[in-house]
Amino acid sequence: MADDKAKRRSADRARVAAGEKYEVDYLMKSLNLGRDDAEQLIAKYDGNRQKIEAEVSKRKKRPKTYAHL
Repeated sequence: MADDKAKRRSADRARVAAGEKYEVDYLMKSLNLGRDDAEQLIAKYDGNRQKIEAEVSKRKKRPKTYAHL
């Protein structure tokens, strides 16, 4: 991540830095995730924001099954 926030490029927005609390917080808020889920997705997809958003979108589209009833 750029030290000077005014000099950010698209590469800075394409990834989520797991070590930056404010980035994890933003991801949690924007995708309605808990901290554990957000951190697991960041680790799984190496911080790739596009892949994380696609995974969350897939999760929300899955129909709920009631096989246990």
